Amino acid sequence: MLQWIEQAKQGDREAFDLIVRRFEAMAYAVAYERLRDSYLAEDAVQEAFAEAFIHLRRLKEAEAFPGWFKTIVIRQCHRLVRRKRHPTVPFDQLAQMIEGQPSVPEIVERRELQQLLHDSIAALSSNLRVAVQLFYFQGYSLQEISAYLGTSVPVLKKRLFDARAKLKGTLPVADFVSVFHQLYEGGKRMLHIVNGDTVAEKLRQGVVQGDILVWREVYPEGPVFIDPTVGANRSVRARYLEQAMGIPSVEFIRISEEQEKVRADFRNYEEIVLWFEHDLFDQTMLCCLLHWFAKQTLGATKLSLLCIGAFPGIELFRGLGQLSVNQMATLSGTWQSVGKEQLELGTIVWEAYCAPDPGKLVQLLEEGDTSALPYVRDAFRLHLSRFPSTRNGLGIVEQTTLEMIRGGMTSPLDLFGHVGKELHGLGMGDLQYWHRLAKLSQGPQPLLKLEGLSAFPGYKDPAPSFRHSTVALTEAGRKVLDGEADWIALNGIDEWYGGVHMQGRSIPWRWDASQNTLVPWTAAGGE
Repeated sequence: MLQWIEQAKQGDREAFDLIVRRFEAMAYAVAYERLRDSYLAEDAVQEAFAEAFIHLRRLKEAEAFPGWFKTIVIRQCHRLVRRKRHPTVPFDQLAQMIEGQPSVPEIVERRELQQLLHDSIAALSSNLRVAVQLFYFQGYSLQEISAYLGTSVPVLKKRLFDARAKLKGTLPVADFVSVFHQLYEGGKRMLHIVNGDTVAEKLRQGVVQGDILVWREVYPEGPVFIDPTVGANRSVRARYLEQAMGIPSVEFIRISEEQEKVRADFRNYEEIVLWFEHDLFDQTMLCCLLHWFAKQTLGATKLSLLCIGAFPGIELFRGLGQLSVNQMATLSGTWQSVGKEQLELGTIVWEAYCAPDPGKLVQLLEEGDTSALPYVRDAFRLHLSRFPSTRNGLGIVEQTTLEMIRGGMTSPLDLFGHVGKELHGLGMGDLQYWHRLAKLSQGPQPLLKLEGLSAFPGYKDPAPSFRHSTVALTEAGRKVLDGEADWIALNGIDEWYGGVHMQGRSIPWRWDASQNTLVPWTAAGGE
């Protein structure tokens, strides 16, 4: 948003159009509150946007735009207040009635319920009325409303609570339940899609209402496909995950089909909320889901997103699983609507990530606009750093691991904890890391030697001896770490990086840490 404002200040009309789409409904709610006329409110909003575009360069701080624009809207309302028109039925509402051709009793019943609801809301104080309109009917998050109105989130929550209490006393119980218990803050006809069981269990402890689906996948590992639901694609992936990480292919296929079945029934819900984090593990999952939803006709179902990379009071935020139930409760209802920009960007990123050539992803991260999904750029740039480096053939995970071993760390469990913390932007799980560690200890010239270890822990297999094992650098490991030898030249490679399959000792792409990007690599060992 701040980037759009800065671009608009330089006369970029397209950037300003994005701002218009973000603030139009919010501005209308404020204008209607003062004018009580839909046509005048629309006029006021259009005039306000025109005035804002003309004078946008006067705005010194982009962060101040919401409050600054609200002042312009109110000023336009004062200019129009003396020209109030007679109320009429909006054309789009009439068109919907004709198209749907409801029966006369249905029209009467719907009108009576709508009139009852709007009369009840009209009886609220101005502050409560605006909060209800923006939050429940326009679907803005509490943070967006806070920035626009200049009112703190706790105050807004209190206003919504007070509004519900007052409305419960004026609306019939059945109507109250149907109108409010299924709305934006967490009704029963909602589906929350999350990344792990820990998060799901906490949400079930009264944080949200509705159904919860844990999406089980590890997209940063193994071959990925634009359409993972295709049987042949699923089989290829299942075989890889079984061989590399010990996940039984039969179980992987069963879980995939079950979660896809729940997702396919999304029209049974009024709203789908995606709960995700900033790291690569979650961003690949998020983009895959956005890619799928972008190809569906959502109809009356609303798609929302809660995606965070930090939380107050937590110095190193690694994920939603760190939060207590009370902390999770503060996030309820703060999700934001997923629009065309998020769906399009998610689609582009997922297709670039699954491509057999990483060139599109590199170009997107270097030149594309990824502001619609603010964590995409860092997460997928970190993904690229997993590719073999130009210096010694090690990816970022392997390089960090060898450096820590040279520094005196010998316990695999300690390595997992410290490497995971150092590279927390990957969101790497234990099975992923054991696979990396196993690769370093294999090949014609292994870089690590393991003692006291018969096997790495596997899927549902704790391998007790693992806790007492140690790792150390081999001579080849020391040479590679010093840049005197190349891991790929010594042992070759057979790895997947998204849709890119690296095989053999001659690979076409390498990570250049000095340029912070992926570069073409010739068979001779250079650009």
